[in-house]
Formats: sequence, C-alpha cells, structure tokens
Amino acid sequence: MKIAFLAASNSIHSIRWIQYFVDRGHSVVWISLAPASSEALDLLKKTSYYEISPSPLADITGKKAAFHLFSAVRKVREILKKECPNVLHIHSAGTYGLVGMFSGFHPRIVTPWGSDILLTSSLVKKVLIEYVVTTADFLTCDGENTAKALQEFGGDLEKISIIRFGVDVKKFESLVHVPTPDNIVRVLSLRNLEPVYDIETLIEAAEIVHKENKSVRFQIAGDGSERQKLETHVQEKNLQSCVTLSGRYDPNTLPAMFGNSDIYVSTSLSDSGLSASTAEAMAAGLPAIVSDSGDNRAWVKEERGGFIFPCKDAKTLAERILFLAAHPETRKEFGEYNRNVIMEKNNYWKEMEKMEKIYLENSK
Repeated sequence: MKIAFLAASNSIHSIRWIQYFVDRGHSVVWISLAPASSEALDLLKKTSYYEISPSPLADITGKKAAFHLFSAVRKVREILKKECPNVLHIHSAGTYGLVGMFSGFHPRIVTPWGSDILLTSSLVKKVLIEYVVTTADFLTCDGENTAKALQEFGGDLEKISIIRFGVDVKKFESLVHVPTPDNIVRVLSLRNLEPVYDIETLIEAAEIVHKENKSVRFQIAGDGSERQKLETHVQEKNLQSCVTLSGRYDPNTLPAMFGNSDIYVSTSLSDSGLSASTAEAMAAGLPAIVSDSGDNRAWVKEERGGFIFPCKDAKTLAERILFLAAHPETRKEFGEYNRNVIMEKNNYWKEMEKMEKIYLENSK
C-alpha cells in the first residue's frame, strides 16, 4: 500500500507516526511544509520525501506566508499525481489541512493536532477549518475534546475515530530511576517554549517552591519563541540555582531524562487529548502534575497518579510540587499507577494497528 503523508518533518509526532508504517513495509510519500529536523533524516531516506518551498507556514516564511499557499497547492498536486498514493493523510487541520484540501486529492484523512481547531478565534480561520473538516473522507484525533470540536465544525460522527498518538511503552520498560544525593527532588517539563504551553506559570511556581524548599530543582527542556523571555524571567527572579532551561532534547535521551527526574509537570493551556510528553512521563513511572486542559482529567487521576491544577494557577501548582517533594513513597505509588494506565490505554503499537485498518478501509 502506498500512503502519502502531508505532515511536518520537523515534528517528532510525524516522525514516530510515519516510522511505524515504513517499518511495516508500506511505500510512503512524505510531503512537508517545513525543513526536516535532524531526528527525521534517517527516516527520510526510506520514503519519497518532498519539502515545499517557499512554505505557506507563517512561522517559516513570515507574514507573507499566505502568498505561497497556492504555489504550495500546485506543487502538492503535482507530487500526488506523480506518486499516485492509495490514501493521503494530513496531519493538522490548519495550513497543512488547507493545502491538502485544495489539492483535491481523495481519499483524504485529516488529523488535527489540537490548537489548530481548539484555539481558533478568527471567523475566517473557523470557516476555512470547517471546509477542511467537512470535505475530508475520514477524520482522526487523539482525544475526546478534539472529537467534540470536530463535530462542532461539521464533522460526521461516523467518520471520526480516536487514535492516540500512543507511547512506545517498550522504550521505558527497563527504566532505571537514578537517586540523588542531599534529598534533591527533580521536576521535569518537556513542553516547548511557546505561549500555549505557559512555561511562565511554571517559573512562577518555581519561585514559590524555592522559598519553601531549596532542594527542588526544575529542568525545563524544549525550545521555542519564548526562550529569551523565559530566561530573562529566571534571571530576574534569581532562580538560576534551581531552574535550568536546557533547550531542545534528543528524543532518544528521554529514558535517561525520566530516570533522572522525580516529578513531571505540564502547564499547557490546550492539548488535543493527552499530550505525548505527559503520556511518556506516565509510561516512565513518574507522578504527573498537569493543568486542567485537554483530556488531562481523564488520564491523570487526582491523588492516584498525580494532581490537576487550574490553568495559570502558579500557587496551586507550587503546593502540589511541594507535597510530592515531601512524600517520596507517594511519588512512587503515583508513578506505578500511571505506567499501568498507559500500558493499558495508550500503547503506540496498538494505536498504529488501528490506524493501519483505517487506511485499508479508506484507500482506493
């Protein structure tokens, strides 16, 4: 089977998704509107890869990105005509969704990633996304809240399926938790440094925690447009001794990162379902303190696997961190509970098997 993906080659989510189908022996056509990240390079060699340039993505090309939309559509049409895939799968209902829709290719599957439909306020964008959703032959998403949003945009319930991005549970089954001297407690965040992930609230919470417990350390991994601003906040609050913005990380180092952490925190203001990073932290056996967004409440069970705190509430977040910092046995119990939840309900291998069936049922 030949599957075409219109998906960002600078995203670990695309890489993990496409890797499965390459490994399964499918012929894969990969079209990206963004330059590939280093993590994608080996996988690209196993696909028919195309990068569209100039890109219609605003974060790549700038304010004039929209002027490149129809040249991108023309190029994608040419690629699809040349490659003749059995199905086109579009990851994101935003710019990727528009390019895929205007390509006119069918059958077409669309998977929104969350903020592309959950945080859309512009009337024009809402109308365009409605077209993307209603003209798709099938829709998948990784959370109940996103499935509901798809229906509100006119998606047919019978054509919507929840497929989790899933966690490679095998990757974390032999995880070794490394203890620290001097009773240091390590808090980890893996969300990118973008406004939607609200890292500012985590830094505010770190300031509160540091006043009460000097043994707590915060590692904020990931990169993004707010890095300089956040580094300035850390310096202004004199938190350099306990807060580290460690930058972009190699996904292959995640087991070691989780093994060197005691608590996982996500301050995101919006997620489609359960974020991949939160799910991976849970699979690695960490207790989770997460904002009340996406489907977090359905996954992180209050006082069983961790805590839910109101978005932007640094005080409550700090209180929950201080509690877990003071109770190592509770951290262990919560972590064990979380791993069992992911093993049972968010297994990457099982989710991709479901997706393969959807491709077969919707292919030409």
